[in-house]
Amino acid sequence: MSDIGGVAGERYVALGDSYTIGEGVEPGHAWPNLLTTHLQEEGVAIELVANPSVTGWTTRQVIEHQLPIFEESRPTFATLLIGVNDWVQGVSPDDFGRRLSQILDRIQSALLDKRKLILVTIPDFSVAPDGSMYGSGRDISQGIADFNDIIKAEAGPRSLHVVDIYPLSQRMEGSEYFASDNLHPSTAAYERWEQMIYPAAISLLG
Repeated sequence: MSDIGGVAGERYVALGDSYTIGEGVEPGHAWPNLLTTHLQEEGVAIELVANPSVTGWTTRQVIEHQLPIFEESRPTFATLLIGVNDWVQGVSPDDFGRRLSQILDRIQSALLDKRKLILVTIPDFSVAPDGSMYGSGRDISQGIADFNDIIKAEAGPRSLHVVDIYPLSQRMEGSEYFASDNLHPSTAAYERWEQMIYPAAISLLG
């Protein structure tokens, strides 16, 4: 717990892209918001103090634009879901791994308890009605799986929690799981994600 500016509790910052800001759903329905509410309902004093995530951003934009906000926010807890746009834009696995490592180092340096960071894997967007439009003819499922392996490999030596939503995302093919753009998750999908992320969060914060 922290006591910053007279307010006791966890200061949560969520970093990422469209999947973290909640592209396609109403404000407050993104999974970081749902997670914060769930934790509060279970007695955890926590506030989502910043979510600088932006649709379309990659690890490069996290480094250049989100990490400064993260550090200024004096966080005590963080989540990171990033990488889908790196893969879509053709960033090499080596470059993705290097940038991810830099991000994790910066995040952990800013946290009093370096364990209070949860990594969330990239969902398989190939199951979305319009997902194939963004694969450029490549194998989306395998490409995302390869990037998720990098995420897991970077988390291991740091003893960080990884919540693997990739298998779940592959089973969520119904229209109820996608927003009106036929690409991004719906509120129902984010609720399923949050159900997977919550146990890791409560284990760190409860």
